[in-house]
Amino acid sequence: MKIKRSIFILLLACTTLLPESNAQQPEKRAFRGAWVHTVAQSQYAAMDAFQMKAYFSNLLDRLQQAGINTILFQVRPEADAWFESTLEPWSRYITGTQGKHPNWDPLLFLIGACHERNMDIHAWINPYRVRNNPKNTLAPSHLYHKNPSLFVEYGNYLWFDPGNPLSRKHILKVVEDLVRRYDLDGIHMDDYFYPYPIKGVEFDDDASFRLYGKKAGYNEAHRADWRRNNVNQLVKELQELIHKTKPWVQFGISPFGIYRNQKPGINGSATRGLSNYDDLYADVLLWMQKGWVDYVIPQLYWEINHGSADYNALIDWWTVQPSKAALYIGQDVVRTMAVKGELKSKMKKAQHPAIQGHCYWPAYEILKNTGGIADSLKNRYHRTYALPPAINRTDSINVEVVQSLRLLPPTAAQPSRLQWDLPKNSSNEALPFRYVIYGFQSHQKTDLNNPTFILGRTINTHFNLPLGHRYERIAVTALDRAHNEGPAVFLEVKQSPTLIIR
Repeated sequence: MKIKRSIFILLLACTTLLPESNAQQPEKRAFRGAWVHTVAQSQYAAMDAFQMKAYFSNLLDRLQQAGINTILFQVRPEADAWFESTLEPWSRYITGTQGKHPNWDPLLFLIGACHERNMDIHAWINPYRVRNNPKNTLAPSHLYHKNPSLFVEYGNYLWFDPGNPLSRKHILKVVEDLVRRYDLDGIHMDDYFYPYPIKGVEFDDDASFRLYGKKAGYNEAHRADWRRNNVNQLVKELQELIHKTKPWVQFGISPFGIYRNQKPGINGSATRGLSNYDDLYADVLLWMQKGWVDYVIPQLYWEINHGSADYNALIDWWTVQPSKAALYIGQDVVRTMAVKGELKSKMKKAQHPAIQGHCYWPAYEILKNTGGIADSLKNRYHRTYALPPAINRTDSINVEVVQSLRLLPPTAAQPSRLQWDLPKNSSNEALPFRYVIYGFQSHQKTDLNNPTFILGRTINTHFNLPLGHRYERIAVTALDRAHNEGPAVFLEVKQSPTLIIR
C-alpha cells in the first residue's frame, strides 16, 4: 500500500562510498572484537568514577572509530567483580582493594556506553582463577574464607578446583546472576581452564579425584580424562543456563591457539607447543561439535612461519574442523604489527568461508595505535560497516518491521532526520533492538547485502542523515537481539512534493 505525505525537496549534493572496481565486495557481517582486560591493570585504581568513565568513553570512541563492533570486557578477573554482586567481592583492580565498593557500577555504565555506540558487549569471565599473586589479599567476604576446600594452590596462583562439583555450582550461580540482571550481549571465557602447567609441579587435585573421580569410575591412568570431563560439564551447563535465561545472549570461548600437536593417530595441527587438550584439559573440538558454544576465537598470536606454531598452519587446521560454532580469529596486535606486512598477510590468509571475523588483543594497543593498527583497521579492513554475525538459534522469530517511516525537514538546530515508530504488540524476542539505515542514489541498485550502502546503525527510533548527502531511496531494517535482520521499509525521496512510503 502506498501512503502519500507532503515533504520538502532535498537540495543536498550526494556522494556514496562505492566498491572499488573489480574489488571483492566487503563483508556485511563480521565479528570485529577487542579484548579489554582488567587483571593486573593498576591504572584504574588511580582513577575516581568520573575519570574512569571518561577513560572508558574515550576508549570506546577510539575502538568504534577503528570499526570494532564487539567489546569483550573482563568483568571477573580473579573471582571478583566489576559489577554489583552478592556472590563475590568487588574487584581489586577498580579501587586497589578487593571488596571495596567503588560507589558506582562499571559494568552497568559500559553496557549503556557500548549500546549507545551500537557495539555489543560480552562479559568476559575467568571461571577458575582466584588469585595470580600470593601478595594479593582476598577480601574477608571472599568464598575462599568460607570454604577453603574448594581451592587449590598452584605456584603463585590460587585456583578453584574444577574437580569439585561445588566449584562448578558457584560459577554457574555467578553467571546466572550476571546474565539475569544485566543487559549483556554475550558471556565470554578465554584460555584459563586448568592452569598452565609449571614444570615439575603437579596440580594437587588428589582429594577431589578420590572423592569424585574414582566414584565416577575413573582410575589414576585416566585422571586426564576426568579433568577434561570436569571442564566439559561446566561448558555444557553454562551454555544451557545462559540460553535458558536469555536465549539471545551468546556464549563464546577463546581457547589457546593449539588444540593438539600432530602425532600419529591424533587430529592435531603441524605445531610443537602447549595444547588445550593435553595440557589445559580443554576439549574445544567437542564443544564445537556439540554446539555447546556459539563461537570460538582461537588465539593465533604467533607469526607467519613461526618455528613452533605457524599462523598459516593453524588457520589451515581450524578452518576444516567440524563445528556448530562460528569461527573468529584472535590476533595479537603487538606481535603482528612488529613485522612489516604481517597484518596484510594474516588478514589475507584469514579470507576463508569458515572464518567470520577477528578479535584483537589487547584493546589498549588499538587505543595507542601501535604500529598503525587503528589506522589500518579504519582505512582498510574496517572501511565499511559490518553487522555482527547473526546467532541463528532464534531465526524462527520474525523480526518486526518499523512503522510509519518518515522524513522530517531540516531545521537550524539539526539536519534532515528520519523517524519511525516501534511495532505494536511485539514479543520481547521479536522486538527490534537496533536499526540499520541504507541510502541509495537513483542510478544505484538497491542491494541490502552491500555494506557500502549502510549509512549507519542506531538504537534510537530516529537517525540524522549525513550532511552533504542526497539519496533517492532510503531503507530501514530492524535487528533483534540475536542480530537477525527483518524486512526493509523503503522510503522514496523524489524532487516533488510527494513522499511515497512502501
